[in-house]
Amino acid sequence: MLEVERWPKLRNPVLIYSFRGWIDAGLAGEGSMDLLIEQLEDAGGSEFGAIDLTNLLDLQQTRPLVKLVDGGLRSIEWPKVRLWAGNLGRDVVCVQGPEPSVQWPDFATAITEIADRVDAHESFALGGMPAIVTHRRSVPVLSSATKRSIAQEVGPLRDDYVGATGLNTIVQYALGEAGVRSVALWAQVPQYVSGSPSPPAVRALVGRLCELARIRVELRQLDERCAAYRDKVEEGLSERPDVLKIVNQIDEQWEERIPSGDELASEIERFLRDQPDTDGQT
Repeated sequence: MLEVERWPKLRNPVLIYSFRGWIDAGLAGEGSMDLLIEQLEDAGGSEFGAIDLTNLLDLQQTRPLVKLVDGGLRSIEWPKVRLWAGNLGRDVVCVQGPEPSVQWPDFATAITEIADRVDAHESFALGGMPAIVTHRRSVPVLSSATKRSIAQEVGPLRDDYVGATGLNTIVQYALGEAGVRSVALWAQVPQYVSGSPSPPAVRALVGRLCELARIRVELRQLDERCAAYRDKVEEGLSERPDVLKIVNQIDEQWEERIPSGDELASEIERFLRDQPDTDGQT
């Protein structure tokens, strides 16, 4: 399953991962990983391997890509989870790609093997969840962990959800069982914009990651995109008075009493229970 030509030589690296699949509100996890990988490569890091997903995917849902090569000939690029290594103030390994359709336990084992080979003792999963919040306020980032002692350090927590889950959580659990300090960070994205890319969600997620993982990421350009994004959302709301009314009501409720992390997690759980399971998997 693993395709690695040469393992990087790293010192105390942190493993960071996110998988495109069931849910990633505001593309918070995907956007955060794109930013990390871009800055890793700018700092001299590079891709060093991949996990072949050819036999692990429903290819009607996650299709191969066709590309043109020399002479106008076509080449097929099969889906893979790709591995990068570099330094962002400390050594970092990034793992990103589509969520496989089958063999999740085997896939999770492959991720634990990567952590073992690069000697990573700390890991972070990144993602986004739709929430009862508005774009006018700072994006909350909730956490989960495989040990209570870790959870108490990284709060606020998303600790009362039980039910369907995604691959981020499966891998987080496997890493925890393998002795890797394992944390998941979830940006809470306003429901009414959860289907489109959210720079503020990426900003909040990466900012929290920098604090906990002790890495350095340049965020000035992202800050500019956040301001433009909020202006664009306000402009869109001016054309949808029905949605604007709901957003104003949420703001008023937050001003009266800001909910705790546990209460916010309960709201998210209720929202997820109401969503149709379109592909039969989580």
